[in-house]
Amino acid sequence: MATSFQNQIEKAAVLVEALPYFQEFRGKTFLIKVGGSAMDDPDLVRRLLRDIVFMELAGINPVIVHGGGKAISAAMKASGLEATFVGGQRVTTDEAMEIVERTLSGNINPGLVEGIESYGGRALGVPGNEAFIGERLTGWSDEENREVKLGRVGRVVGFDLSKIHAALSSETVPVVSPVASERETKLALNVNADLAASALAAELKAAKLVYLSDVLGLMGDPSDESTLIPSLQSSEVEGLIEDGTIGGGMIPKVRSSVEALEAGVGKVHMIDGRISHSLLLEIFTQEGIGTEIVQ
Repeated sequence: MATSFQNQIEKAAVLVEALPYFQEFRGKTFLIKVGGSAMDDPDLVRRLLRDIVFMELAGINPVIVHGGGKAISAAMKASGLEATFVGGQRVTTDEAMEIVERTLSGNINPGLVEGIESYGGRALGVPGNEAFIGERLTGWSDEENREVKLGRVGRVVGFDLSKIHAALSSETVPVVSPVASERETKLALNVNADLAASALAAELKAAKLVYLSDVLGLMGDPSDESTLIPSLQSSEVEGLIEDGTIGGGMIPKVRSSVEALEAGVGKVHMIDGRISHSLLLEIFTQEGIGTEIVQ
């Protein structure tokens, strides 16, 4: 009996620890970018979506931007197309863009919406080209400094947030795909999901921008999880890039995080979505679980 009471007391202590965070963030917007191999495990996705419903019921306004790189590559392979990347960007022909849109809008986005609704939450799927205005990326170079044409690949340069604001005002979670509408032609453009999330977080002045992926966070040695960097000042970022601590695909993610902080985002978090309840552990406990970047 004593053990049973102790377990209940420990559960209550967890709620008490979270109380000041609920008070601080009630009514605030959190931009949550979901990607990486965490999206490949249905159980992990369900747990994440349940945690997002919990956050919404606690008075926080979650906005989701999702990736889908592995699913897109698989769909391209099934269609006989080879996936090609240059500097972290997917070369996207007209044919490939059709697959990108079909995979994101026809599979991943509706699945996330359905998952939120299955836990009693409300969600709205927002195709990114109804929220993001984009321009094509030009002047992109490969590792040998040769210019490469990326095709239908873009960056976010403007917004139409009417659907997102309407969703938030009705206590509904917007679920946004990383696609933009080209400003001149209205054609759909493929956008790096990390950069789309950062741009949207900055526009919404989100209290938090959370990257959920398949890495623990930023580490001094990527092969040694004991070197996790729990907290980082934005002013330290360029030095860590120069000395090689931050490299590869982390560079644009971290630089865009700094831009988001400069634009008014409160704090950036990078956490491992493969860990159950990592989102709640990072946001609502004193220790956290990943890396936070602050001004």
